[in-house]
Amino acid sequence: MADSQQPVVFLPEGAKRTRGRDAQRINILIAKAVANAVKSTLGPKGMDKMIVDDMGDVTISNDGATILDEISIEHPIGKMMSEVAKTQDNEVGDGTTTAVVLAGGLLKEAETLLDNDIHPSVIVKGYRMAGKKAIEFAKGAAEEIKFSDKKTLKNIAMTSMTGKAAESTEELSDIVVDALTQIADEENGKIDIDIDNVKVEKKQGASLAESELVQGIVIDKEIVHGGMPRKANNAKIALVDTALEVKSTETDAKIEITSPEQMQAFLDQEEAMLKKMVDSIKDSGANVVICQKGIDDLAQHFLAKEGIVAVRRVKKSDMDALVRATGGKVVTRLESLTKEELGNAKIVQEKKVAGDNMVFIEGCKL
Repeated sequence: MADSQQPVVFLPEGAKRTRGRDAQRINILIAKAVANAVKSTLGPKGMDKMIVDDMGDVTISNDGATILDEISIEHPIGKMMSEVAKTQDNEVGDGTTTAVVLAGGLLKEAETLLDNDIHPSVIVKGYRMAGKKAIEFAKGAAEEIKFSDKKTLKNIAMTSMTGKAAESTEELSDIVVDALTQIADEENGKIDIDIDNVKVEKKQGASLAESELVQGIVIDKEIVHGGMPRKANNAKIALVDTALEVKSTETDAKIEITSPEQMQAFLDQEEAMLKKMVDSIKDSGANVVICQKGIDDLAQHFLAKEGIVAVRRVKKSDMDALVRATGGKVVTRLESLTKEELGNAKIVQEKKVAGDNMVFIEGCKL
């Protein structure tokens, strides 16, 4: 008797429960609505969408992944459609709107098949078979592209950029192709490209036409002291992962000073410690210091007197890129810094980009 009882389900106030055909139709309806939201952005006559969020911020785009990311979608099926666009963007970088519209179209056809009493598992199996067949057709129609064919690569880049609100697609496509061909490694007839070897720095205020490909590393920092040179030729770069500052003690300490002489001796000792750090850098032959941590004002003064360019608080990712590009090694003890651990570059200089100063390390060793 107990086995035949219906299970009791408790739902929160205001909740609705749908089952069977009703749930299927609601899910398909939501998916089609999401697809229709981005459908009008597709193609050469596609229109941009203006999205205004709860804070009043405005986003204008015709990129499917961007639009769906900005739209507040609460329904699980709607979120799944948004994930389709994100996955497409992560894996391919283009075709996000096409993927969403295609998914919506497949679900629309599935609705017709469900009305004809075809079981969902049969529809899924059919779609999987169709997917394999579509891949076969795509491979048969595909043309092999040689990596040396820059004209075709440029056309592919321009096609991908079209509709991304980039009016300078021709100039940008040249930059993209040049950047990728430079970092490509060929091994056993296969081309391997690590996108992490291309760093993109964005600055608001300048036009897209001012974009350029830098043969080296760009750091979104400025030279720390006004008395330092703004340019260093034949740069010998010290990559430092320690603060050029007087370190505090690891445990709580109290220093009692009872006379002006003791105070002066204390300050002199701090100055001597900072001067020793700068001397270690100078003795190694470095004329550029890139520090991952802070640089004391007095240390900046000593470096400026020696004509050494210094940049501080550089991100670890930038330090790792500098190691690969310059051939240098990151040191944590200035006392052990040698010329063999220095990186090399033709020029290190500070340039103004869209009103902000940035440091360009160009003509790197590797």
